[in-house]
Amino acid sequence: QLQLVESGGGLVQPGGSLRLSCVASGVFFSIYVMGWYRQAPGKQRELVAHITSGGSTNYSDSVKGRFTISRDNAKKTAYLQMNSLKPEDTATYYCVADPTQIIRPRSWGQGTQVTVSS
Repeated sequence: QLQLVESGGGLVQPGGSLRLSCVASGVFFSIYVMGWYRQAPGKQRELVAHITSGGSTNYSDSVKGRFTISRDNAKKTAYLQMNSLKPEDTATYYCVADPTQIIRPRSWGQGTQVTVSS
């Protein structure tokens, strides 16, 4: 099981960009499916993006074309590049990891807050 630490959240104006990072500790990072969930107050948790060990990616419709997930196995780090941010992207973003699937991931980070506001 990986331990995950996110960083990179903050306050940004609409239309701006942020890059979230997720550094993992543990072994066999390269075999894990990595993903990002987000949760806004009063809303259901949403799987935003995930990337497989082979590098295949998938995005929710709400972020497709604006967000990009990537990974650097040598650095044991996953990234979420967020462009053209909207106020509705405001949420706590959680990095997750699992050896086989992303619906109920075994590892969760502590979360990083993203606020999009003018």
